[in-house]
Amino acid sequence: MNPPFEQHWAALQTFVAETLEKTGVPGAAVGVLHQGEVRVAGVGLTNVDHPLSVTPETLFQIGSITKTFTGTLIMMLAEAGELDLDASVRTYIPNFRVQDEAAYRDATVRHLLIHTSGWVGDVFDDTGEGGDALARYVANMRETPQLAPLDRVWSYNNAAFSIAGYVIERVTGQPYHVVLQERLLDPLGMEHAYIRPTDVMTHRFAVGHQVGEDGPQVARPWPLPRAVWPAGGIVTSALDLLRYARFHLENGVTADGERLLSEEGAARMQEPQVTVWGDEAWGLSWALNEVDGAREVSHGGGTVGQIAMLLLMPEHDFALALLTNADRGGRMKLAVRKWALEHFLGLTVDEPAPQGASEDELSAYVGRYTRPFMDIELGLLGGKLVGQAVPRGGFPTKDTPPPPAPPPMTLDLCEPDRLLVLDGPFKDATGDIIRNPDGSIGWLRFGGRVHRRE
Repeated sequence: MNPPFEQHWAALQTFVAETLEKTGVPGAAVGVLHQGEVRVAGVGLTNVDHPLSVTPETLFQIGSITKTFTGTLIMMLAEAGELDLDASVRTYIPNFRVQDEAAYRDATVRHLLIHTSGWVGDVFDDTGEGGDALARYVANMRETPQLAPLDRVWSYNNAAFSIAGYVIERVTGQPYHVVLQERLLDPLGMEHAYIRPTDVMTHRFAVGHQVGEDGPQVARPWPLPRAVWPAGGIVTSALDLLRYARFHLENGVTADGERLLSEEGAARMQEPQVTVWGDEAWGLSWALNEVDGAREVSHGGGTVGQIAMLLLMPEHDFALALLTNADRGGRMKLAVRKWALEHFLGLTVDEPAPQGASEDELSAYVGRYTRPFMDIELGLLGGKLVGQAVPRGGFPTKDTPPPPAPPPMTLDLCEPDRLLVLDGPFKDATGDIIRNPDGSIGWLRFGGRVHRRE
């Protein structure tokens, strides 16, 4: 037994429970893996309407953490010689189209995994639950517009991973969820990881919530469309998620000693492929960062009222999993990450700070920034930069009504061309100003997505 580890673990559980109460999130599961020690705990309730206690085995939607599973499958197929990361998407899907000819002609499988395709990424078409769901989804992509040229900027892209899932189907001749189960979940011993709602419903599982003035309310619908599964469909427990984390910390070897990825292949997934901002980069489906000189490999996830995080610190043999069941789980995620890295590993987590920019400095950013899913309007009010997000689309399907617009937010510069939100539901979020070669402002990247300046 490692007494310091046990002390930190006990304190983390207390911190999670306190943060749960502060944020109004009904329930969470947290897990830590550190140098062979594994601990998992559940806190709070699964569902405010039909309450059960969250346990270490409770299932949560992990959302976009699923993208790293899809990326892992792509790398496994590449190492097996079944596909080439640098081959065009049309090599495997000859009828693939988006509106921009250069983008669909030149986009490669690698572009799909590193979010540099440039086309609109929040495409949530529900194409049914049949075996042709991904094929129909990809066929519908031909009307998808381009927000930025291929390979020009990094912009988070859900659609790219649905396309990647269809690449997997085309290469293997099997449905995506079958390949996922047989080639990854089963070998990893993830016995409580599912993707079909009919499998989840026989177990204790969390539902999403939205927290308002009247407290948390159950968010509906619960399932994601089949076409979105490769981008965000996995439902699992914190314990099983740590089994997956161990596999990547062990450079592609399962707990039973089976090698699914070569050491080189696992390392390539965690190598920077594109710079996002400063020390922030993206690997082959993983977000990469530096914390106090240590390498961080991570991915977050968000579905309808469920927010998740998986974080690896490879040099410290450390992993942190956090699963929450409310839209305010994002605030909880930041707090738990900071606490865990500081207490378990002694790492200082730097946080952006407002610079107190002048009205003249801020005036350069005034304008309307648009993408099909959401617009953002920036203006000056009383010498301060004020922003208003205007939702234009719903989730988890394109027919879901847009949510109500959030309250206005105040922003300041935290470094050149990087804006920091000072208040409201997006507090502490950053927005990146991306310029054209001539120095003019081309885009605002907010929430990881680029919005074109009008």
